[in-house]
Amino acid sequence: MKKGRPGVLLSIICPPGKTKEISSVIIEETSSLGVRIHEAKRQCLQREWKTVATEYGDIRIKLGLIGGKEAKASPEYEDCRKAAKAYHVPVRKVYEQAIAAHIGNR
Repeated sequence: MKKGRPGVLLSIICPPGKTKEISSVIIEETSSLGVRIHEAKRQCLQREWKTVATEYGDIRIKLGLIGGKEAKASPEYEDCRKAAKAYHVPVRKVYEQAIAAHIGNR
């Protein structure tokens, strides 16, 4: 940090309407004398969900779409975690099978 001193950098992402409230908490609860605020924009893919059948049960797949075409596909972690626990297998195994089922159903 300044003059080569050690320091900690705290970064917070919050909705624009909460900026003042969050800044106040930082000032009150830390030794900081100020807060830098930067606005950022985010572009998100259109999302859809579909369900695929696996040997571990039904798993929801989140699809990211660009112009109505699939760009990304990701199994819902919580579905995979629950199935893995129920069948005593690694989460990764359920995840991979869900992806394979999705690819096979295109």
